[in-house]
Amino acid sequence: MRVVELHHEVAGDGSSSTLLLGGSLGTTLRMWDPQVQPLAARRRVIRFDHRGHGASPTPSGPYAIDDLGNDVLELLDRLGIMRASYCGLSIGGMVGMWLAANAPERVDRLVLICTSAHLPPASAWTDRAAVVRAAGTPEVVADAVIERWFTPGFAREHPGVVERHRAMIGATPAEGYASCCEALAQLDLRASLSTISARTLVIAGARDPTAPPVHARAIVDAIPGARLEVLDDAAHLASVQQAGAVTKLIADHLDPPEEP
Repeated sequence: MRVVELHHEVAGDGSSSTLLLGGSLGTTLRMWDPQVQPLAARRRVIRFDHRGHGASPTPSGPYAIDDLGNDVLELLDRLGIMRASYCGLSIGGMVGMWLAANAPERVDRLVLICTSAHLPPASAWTDRAAVVRAAGTPEVVADAVIERWFTPGFAREHPGVVERHRAMIGATPAEGYASCCEALAQLDLRASLSTISARTLVIAGARDPTAPPVHARAIVDAIPGARLEVLDDAAHLASVQQAGAVTKLIADHLDPPEEP
């Protein structure tokens, strides 16, 4: 499939390094709002919408993780960036693993949040794709998805945050959402994890029903030298529910504190 020109936003001056931010299925680049300003203080931060999401083009599907990864490589080439760090959540993390395995010379450091190298059963994703295509909108699955994104307590205490992210799901093009579901159905990056050489941090939410910590541990066990952090009070969108903790983990991974 032909690559697409991803919609993106740039913050920071990039005088030292560049960080790419890739989001979850059914979100736009606005999911990274809590992270951009603090992370851009020391680097250029580029957040983007996956194909079929936000303001990026929506080609006909199905898609594969290879397609989403090649879109990111095209973005790097278009911006004249030879090497960058990458942080991704959920499907964004899957893209990060693909990039680090297939274009290792382009990835400096890697942060993987609430993600998996393999998410069976495939039928769960193809069935969701069929439901969304039939309805003509991901709105039909929004309530079920939101229940996985945030813990019940957080949802009760932060209704505005929940509604903002629910609106992202509903606004995602049906073809883009369904085609990315089909990419997840065929996803299996397990065999390539041992080839990843980028310094890797994996962050999991202890209460994430979509990609629970056992998935994170499998990634850490397979990537040489990878490190795991599990956040106790977090579901799937840990970067939103535990924004401060996740931002600090990312920053410390990219710029380790000096030894006393």
